Amino acid sequence: MAEGRKRKVIEPTAEDLSNIEFETSEDVEVMPTFDQMGLREELLRGIYSYGFEKPSAIQQRAIKPVIKGRDVIAQAQSGTGKTATFSIGVLQSLDTQVRETQVLILSPTRELATQIQKVVLALGDYMNVQCHACIGGTNVGEDIRKLDYGQHVVSGTPGRVFDMIRRRNLRTRSIKMLVLDEADEMLNKGFKEQLYDIYRYLPPGTQVVLLSATLPHEILEMTSKFMTDPIRILVKRYELFLIILQLLLLIQ
Repeated sequence: MAEGRKRKVIEPTAEDLSNIEFETSEDVEVMPTFDQMGLREELLRGIYSYGFEKPSAIQQRAIKPVIKGRDVIAQAQSGTGKTATFSIGVLQSLDTQVRETQVLILSPTRELATQIQKVVLALGDYMNVQCHACIGGTNVGEDIRKLDYGQHVVSGTPGRVFDMIRRRNLRTRSIKMLVLDEADEMLNKGFKEQLYDIYRYLPPGTQVVLLSATLPHEILEMTSKFMTDPIRILVKRYELFLIILQLLLLIQ
């Protein structure tokens, strides 16, 4: 049983956030339940076992485009269900019979990369998914061993991931999706060149899913180089304020 699989999710994923108004691309559908998303049965079991009952506003809008293979830009703060949004899309896209890295998830911090790994493993608990956190400050030999064993998903920080790619221990030939979480934070931490270097090793046509709390010029520049006709799911500033207010009320 994956760590944390039975815990009850207390973040405002349903009623608290279901009425948030999004600026979205015109062809984005709103899927009010997980059952309507066409997810595989074992993934649905993992979602409900994890504690989710109803998708949050961003999940209602972003999961389906990710599953369809579209490039997606989602402006989302912590607490809106963003990690589960791309994790569900990632898990639905996997061919678990192929023991190759199919999805690469990049984050600005070791802690976030490890957190994402735990969410992917918990939601994919019934799917026999292999997900490795490839982060700095850990044993390189252990990374090599895990990657040689075969991982469906790698969640990591750009520096260590690029090192494993250069060493040829992280094989990129089967990667079909790149997820950039907290992309604005990654640019602030100076990962821009490493992101470009990693992207150059990925197969042509790799799907890109980008999540960012803000959309500064550097992010928009990156999307023009990495992405093809992306779906946009953007939270308006007023709704961002409401999310923060709701989170503060939950903490008190």
